[in-house]
Amino acid sequence: MKQFVLSLCALALGSTSLLSADHVAYQPAGETKSKHIVLLAGDEEYRSEEALPMLGKILSQRHGFKCTVLFSLGADGTIDPTAGASLSHPEALDSADAIVMLLRFRHWDEATSKKFEAAVNRGVPIIALRTSTHAFNGYDKDSPFAAWNWNNPEGGWGRKVLGETWVSHWGKHKVEATKGIIEAANANHPVLRGVSDLFGNSDVYEAAPPADSIILARGQILQGMTADTPPASYKKATAAKVEQDVNSPMMPVAWVRVVKNDAGKENKTLCTTMGAATDLANEDLRRLVVNGVFWGLGLEVPEKADVTLVGDYQPTMYGFKGFKTGLKPDDFALGK
Repeated sequence: MKQFVLSLCALALGSTSLLSADHVAYQPAGETKSKHIVLLAGDEEYRSEEALPMLGKILSQRHGFKCTVLFSLGADGTIDPTAGASLSHPEALDSADAIVMLLRFRHWDEATSKKFEAAVNRGVPIIALRTSTHAFNGYDKDSPFAAWNWNNPEGGWGRKVLGETWVSHWGKHKVEATKGIIEAANANHPVLRGVSDLFGNSDVYEAAPPADSIILARGQILQGMTADTPPASYKKATAAKVEQDVNSPMMPVAWVRVVKNDAGKENKTLCTTMGAATDLANEDLRRLVVNGVFWGLGLEVPEKADVTLVGDYQPTMYGFKGFKTGLKPDDFALGK
């Protein structure tokens, strides 16, 4: 009851975010798009719990989308990225018009998994970041969702829907950063509108999206962790045991595809193996994500989408066991 009263007070004051115990919702500002974007945060390493609220604020306050961010929570109600079975307030998926996700090795209960499956089968567009290629793991072999597991022989949900699963760190983890190089043949794709300077301090993943994918950008491995370091050059063997220079050819780091789902409908997907919270300090990577939402929804992509940060954003460096403890979804409300 107390939470309900607080939410009413927030609305009465004209707040554009709603207080909630287990999720955060951002009401649209300016010209509204009448679309609901649900952002799923849940990974142990790349600080999705920091990155997705930031993206939700931009999508709601700069572009007029209603946004709801869901988290992995511990038993005490605080955000716990290691709680792989948790997704707070999955009911939001029932009205999702698009999904933005940064997940890793989740294994939700059957009711939650069914809500995600239903949203996908409705044909919602999916914008998937970094470890979302291996979003699911740990479903029991008898679970109806066992095929989602990343180590499924067919590559799990990631390969089926996004076009790739986890393969390897192609660049050296925490040693070699990534410069995104626009794929010249597809430079006019609407998702690349206003995008030219991609950089992230996470490393390049090995990836080989299927032929029905449109490659938007490839990842140039740098010798160091800053954008001004030169490209790396050394030999390495792919998962297919083909030896090559790590930057020739460069691995895809962003691609789009349209895939038919189990219900016979189509999902427009944007996948980028960039997307750590620190990567998203890069303006053009944020723009790529925002453009992906517009494109996925069939809306005109802005010439240069406004991705100015809403409030402060000082992302925590990625790594296991380094997330901020004691945070609750309400800590990501507007103005906090």
